[in-house]
Amino acid sequence: QDSPLKAVQMLWVNLIMDTLASLALATEPPTEALLLRRPYGRDHPLVSGTMLRNILGHAAYQLLVIFTLLFAGQSRGHRGRGLRDGGNP
Repeated sequence: QDSPLKAVQMLWVNLIMDTLASLALATEPPTEALLLRRPYGRDHPLVSGTMLRNILGHAAYQLLVIFTLLFAGQSRGHRGRGLRDGGNP
């Protein structure tokens, strides 16, 4: 099957998403505490325990939503309408 997005469309999506993400980071003003904080050492981990829990929790939530939509769509009778069965996609 062909990709639903062509290469140029994927580049535009990437450009827009990166622009919005950088604006979210760039518009937050620095605080005095952040400016006065000492740098972390070389042996300090990049991902803290709280950050790891947030990443794993968000990944589990996204998987739950995706699998719910996938299997709920199949259980509502949308199964078997592919090109293999001779139906219209």
